[in-house]
Amino acid sequence: MSENTQWAVQSRTGNGKGAARALRKQGLTPAVLYGNKEEPVLLSLPENELWQYLNRPGFKTHIFELLVDDKPHQALARDVQFHPVTDRPLHVDFLRVSDTTRVAVQVPVHVINEGKSPGLKRGGVLNVVRHRVELLCYAQSIPESITVDLEGSKIGESIHISQVPLPDNVVPTIERDFTVVTVAAPKGGMKGLSDEETEE
Repeated sequence: MSENTQWAVQSRTGNGKGAARALRKQGLTPAVLYGNKEEPVLLSLPENELWQYLNRPGFKTHIFELLVDDKPHQALARDVQFHPVTDRPLHVDFLRVSDTTRVAVQVPVHVINEGKSPGLKRGGVLNVVRHRVELLCYAQSIPESITVDLEGSKIGESIHISQVPLPDNVVPTIERDFTVVTVAAPKGGMKGLSDEETEE
């Protein structure tokens, strides 16, 4: 979990396509802040600052403290619309959150100890089945990533989500015990290995 990022933004009054185009001509990106049983607030974001945050990891998993006309709001970015040709950000949706808000978020999978995997040492192939896993957790406790430890993993073995340590009060949104990574046999099989090399 990372510290909240403070971001000063402005409220806006104009709505609709015409108002949005006018904002973009000024180097601003329209946005909306909603949720937590409060009225939605229309926002304008400096596009250059938005790009800086978009180019950092975890834009949708880090809590922003949005200073809307100097009033703070804890928020999580939920959606970004991009222009289909230029990839310019067109609109951002933010969800208000509190200490009791539970959210579903996509979190990246990190793999460690590849050098300690007997299967990979023998020529096995690492297959990351899920590069991101959707987790349900409190908004203030979103993990940066989940870690899969390959130490001791052999060819043909799979590591399931039940084998991956998760922080307290963090659970997968999928209830079944799905596969996260596997160590597969090489395409040519194991024919090129000696008896000693094939022993575990």
